[in-house]
Formats: sequence, structure tokens, C-alpha cells
Amino acid sequence: MEHRHLGRSGLKVSEISYGNWITHGSQVEEDAAVACVHAALDSGITTFDTADVYAGTRAEAVLGRALSGQRREGLEIFTKVFWPTGPGQNDRGLSRKHIRESIEGSLRRLGTDYVDLYQAHRYDHETPLEETLRAFDDLVRQGKVLYVGVSEWDASMIRRAVEIADEMGFDRLVSNQPQYSALYRVIEAEVVPTSVELGLGQIVWSPIAQGVLTGKYLPGQPPPEGSRATDPTSGHFTERLRTDEILSRVQSLRPLAEQAGLSMAQLAVAWVLQHDFVSSAIVGASRPEQVLDNVGASGVRLEADLMAAIDEVLGDVVVTDPSLTVSPNPRP
Repeated sequence: MEHRHLGRSGLKVSEISYGNWITHGSQVEEDAAVACVHAALDSGITTFDTADVYAGTRAEAVLGRALSGQRREGLEIFTKVFWPTGPGQNDRGLSRKHIRESIEGSLRRLGTDYVDLYQAHRYDHETPLEETLRAFDDLVRQGKVLYVGVSEWDASMIRRAVEIADEMGFDRLVSNQPQYSALYRVIEAEVVPTSVELGLGQIVWSPIAQGVLTGKYLPGQPPPEGSRATDPTSGHFTERLRTDEILSRVQSLRPLAEQAGLSMAQLAVAWVLQHDFVSSAIVGASRPEQVLDNVGASGVRLEADLMAAIDEVLGDVVVTDPSLTVSPNPRP
């Protein structure tokens, strides 16, 4: 497993990280979730990403138990705050109150005294950005958070946050967590150049497009039983990427993967990791063998002609328009 700096910070993270959105606490039993985490650890993954809202806070608790007994200094644990975690009016957003109460709950569930990265899961249009950034900075000063980042913020939001941090003497953001894959490239036009300029690394999620880029979904055929597309809580997410045209193009990637000696999933993850602005690619799994397959993409270097061939195959089905977003809201 290779490691990369998280943006312009001194923190190094595994270039493939393990995330437990959807799976832990909901889709898979805890024994299977723990097995996946241990497979990730055995494969050299040191970076683990979660959020307070995943599975109604249960995902954090499952991850905390799965990592129990591991050397804390050898791990990078990330979590997030924003989405509702309770019925109250202040159980959501990026107010000082919610941030303070959310981090305490996250630390308790994760079984740790601090998180390496605390991320604003979305932008809060109802709370002054100065309030949010000061609350984050307070947590840094208290040692409960080492670095701060955001998730799915656009370029203007990121720039304004960095400007305010500089004006007020706060620690800068070090990362953004966007959706990014060979099929979904919305961040390339504005978010990436802004982030590179300001020193933020991208921790990208869905590098295999929630399974679409594995080739398991076939044009004109129903989704395989047990696949994510058949799950009532998350299957809707891939609908826009499971058109017959897109699935046919994805099948045309198979000879390219075979030529490179890679599985389809490995080709998809390796494609993401070819980009220097990516600090880490988050993979999820419901079975340990999926983790092992994805980890095979670490350290892979794709030749320029192969990258060009992938672009040629996917062509005009690649999503680049932010208005066509397929980014879901996490469901408690």
C-alpha cells in the first residue's frame, strides 16, 4: 500500500482508504463488517472514513469496535458532521452547538480521543461560515480534531472558507471529499484547480461508481441479486449511471482491463489514483474479497495510451455537468 500527503498538510494517508457508508450498521451484519475492516488492515490500509449520519450513527460504532485494539497512532480516522442525527432543530447543520455535540458523540462511538480529520459533510447556508470555522478551530486547539476538511463543497465555498481562515488565524482546510470516477468528473472544471491552488487534497468517494465500473451490471439485464442496485435504500443512487448506453460502454472497458492485467474494479480505482490531486480513493465492501481486489490498484501506473483509450471508450457518457449530479443525501 502506498501513501500520499493529504493535500498540502504533513499528514500521510493510504492512497486507498476504507469507507463504511451504506454497508456498516445497515446492509451487512457486524461480523461481515469487522471482517472487511480487518481485511483492509491486513492489506495495508491505514485510513478509515465514516460519518455520524451513516446508518443513524451505527456505522461509527461498528467501525470503532472493528478497530478496537489497533495501534491508534498507526491509523487515520475520518468522520463528518452536518446531516440530522436526531429529532431536534439543532441536531443538524454546522452551528457551534451541533458541531460540539456531534464530535463528542463521534469520539464516543469510535472509541478514540481524537479524529485525524473532521469534515463538514455539506455546506450550511443557514450558519455563518465564520461560526463553523471557529468551532472547528476550537476542536483543533482542544486536540479532539487534528485536521479539518469538507465534503462536496463547490469551488467558491472552498475559496471563501480558506479566505476566512487566513483572516481569522484558523487552521486551513486540508481536504475535500467529492464523488469522482472515470464516469463522474464534475470536480475537474472548478473544484480541482481551486483546491490545488489552495492546498486541498481530494479524498474521492465512489471510484467504481457504486459498482457500475466493475462491469457486473449488463445492458438489458436486471441487476444481479444481492448487488447494491437491488437494495431499496441505496439502489436509486446508480439509476442514472445504469442506462443501457453507459453499461455497454463499460463492457467495452473489459478488454482494456484484461490487457493491463487488472480486474475491472482495479482499473477504475487505478484510473482515479493516476491524478495527483487525489490524496486517497475510498472503497467500500460487503465482503473481504472485495477489499482485497480493490487494494490491488495501489501502486498501479496506467500508461498514457491506456488512459486515452478509457476516455475514448466512455466518451460523451461521462458526467461533467454539476446539474446532473448523482450525489445522494446519506440516509439515517
